[in-house]
Amino acid sequence: MLKYLIKRIMRSFLTLIIILTVVFCLLRLMPIEGYFPNFEKMTPQQIQVGLQEMGLTDPLPVQIVHFFQKLVHGDLGVSRIYRANVPVAEVLSDKLPVSIKLGVLSMITALIIGLPMGALMARFKYRWFDKIGTLFIVCIQAVPAAVYYLFIQLYATKIMGVGLLFQINDPKYWVLPVLSMSLNNIAFYGMWLRRYMVDESNKDYVKLAKAKGMSEGGVMFKHIFRNAFVPLAQYIPTAFLNTVIGSIYIESLYSIPGMGGLLVTVIKRHDNTMVQGIVLLYACVGVVGLLLGDLIMVMLDPRISLGKKEGDR
Repeated sequence: MLKYLIKRIMRSFLTLIIILTVVFCLLRLMPIEGYFPNFEKMTPQQIQVGLQEMGLTDPLPVQIVHFFQKLVHGDLGVSRIYRANVPVAEVLSDKLPVSIKLGVLSMITALIIGLPMGALMARFKYRWFDKIGTLFIVCIQAVPAAVYYLFIQLYATKIMGVGLLFQINDPKYWVLPVLSMSLNNIAFYGMWLRRYMVDESNKDYVKLAKAKGMSEGGVMFKHIFRNAFVPLAQYIPTAFLNTVIGSIYIESLYSIPGMGGLLVTVIKRHDNTMVQGIVLLYACVGVVGLLLGDLIMVMLDPRISLGKKEGDR
């Protein structure tokens, strides 16, 4: 286990280096306006001096080395456009807690609703609850998310008596964004848990438990649910990343002061340093999520040995 963990950490570290290097190189192809807030008013000589001060006239390999040297010391650079001369880390520290809170609440909501829904759909297979759940899953999967996001914002705000624009200190304004962000994960957990539980219900150990006199409900929730949840658990950490990424549209729709709206803004304004810092953050969350997914599977099912070749992914 320890050997596998060390190997995965090294691979994750290498993955982050590759991602950051590619993003760094791509951003160097962007127009240089993203480094100067008053580009239109600057002379060619001033632009050249500014590029030299930032090290952007050095060869690309030298720039990459300097970037990683600063990164090791926690220096993500300085915002040039969005908040001129303000460190990127300081800007992210103001926005990140809002997105994390929104993502955590959405994930909790999805787990609380999606897992029981999938379990009940499997328990009452082909009955009315299963049919209603299937209809919900099909609608969420088939209809573009932007459609029901707008539908919720337009009509549910009137029902709840809240405004269209987000107010961070009023709990009522958190309900609709959290619900909107959790719908896709609710459908995902419900669909796959039902499938896994139906597959498990046809295995021999289930027939043996029923033959020994255990009730159908007891077998379903004490044995089938536990085994069916194992392959699903690995997706929970990465689903958190997808939730945070999905908040880009939600945060823009409700004007939430989080990471999603920030990413849209800095891309539009060509603040390359800010884009670089946000991509770094998302990449870290994604890589760590994949690692945590494997570890959760091991904790839930001791039969899985990640040290073996077939346990790696």
